[in-house]
Amino acid sequence: MAFTAADVKKLREMTNVGMMDCKKALTETDGDMDKAVEWLREKGLAKAAKKADRIAAEGMAYATVCDKCGVGAIVEVNCETDFCAKSAPFVEFVKEICQVVLTDNPATVEALKDCKYPGTELKVSEVLPEKVMSIGENLQIRRFARFDKNTSVAYVHAGGKIAVLVNLAVEGGIDATAIGKDIAMQIAALNPRFWDKSLVTEDVIAEEKKVLVAQMDNDPKMATKPQQVKEKIATGKLNKFYEENCLLQQAFVKDGSMSVEQYMASAAKALGGKVTFVDAVRFEKGEGIEKKQEDFAAEVAAQMNAGH
Repeated sequence: MAFTAADVKKLREMTNVGMMDCKKALTETDGDMDKAVEWLREKGLAKAAKKADRIAAEGMAYATVCDKCGVGAIVEVNCETDFCAKSAPFVEFVKEICQVVLTDNPATVEALKDCKYPGTELKVSEVLPEKVMSIGENLQIRRFARFDKNTSVAYVHAGGKIAVLVNLAVEGGIDATAIGKDIAMQIAALNPRFWDKSLVTEDVIAEEKKVLVAQMDNDPKMATKPQQVKEKIATGKLNKFYEENCLLQQAFVKDGSMSVEQYMASAAKALGGKVTFVDAVRFEKGEGIEKKQEDFAAEVAAQMNAGH
């Protein structure tokens, strides 16, 4: 079956694959459009396999809240380069994955891949290789979280470098969106280790006291004081640790005269209600992923040697 330039163009629009690949697909399948799509899918799976061992440490963190149901979701999807991370097809893919988390409430990343991809009859796991093929990089759906109770507020910083999803208990029928955004921005900027001092574990407190006592042991003015006195002083100094490491005890970045907890109470009271912090999730793209150090000179030399 013969095919025309219009067929090649149509196949390219359907698959977002390069013109030459589309022409080759139609040639291999005698101009059968459906078989050509299938041929490209199979080819894409092969490409995806080759790209799967590449380290995907760039990407995008994204959070959103459903306008209708109030459910909040946050995801991180990784790619290989910053250029790809800013491209429209990749950004759209990340947002679609976040939509799957909102609507399907999967328990794990593997369960998410079994969900239907928005606007198609295909599973996410079937669409992913096609996206790898069309975008041209290894893509990894790394993690996600979801809040379906209380009031959620989403914040995305610097085009997806950091995303935060805050969950608040709101009383009095007030709109706490602005309060939630302020708290989310605080979390994005300072990345607190704990949400509240009540959540600091005993081993962390013990270690911090140990450090403070050791500092006094090395201070000529404090070294001669009894051990019990040093430990009492160390306990008193824990407040500084809480102020630096616990969200609700931190100084509010927009007004250092009050803590985040005080700001939240004051802002809610001004609106005629009450707001209580419940939980939050902060994703920073690529955090904890070891980036591969490329030796381009060695890579080129290896390719040249392979050609002989």
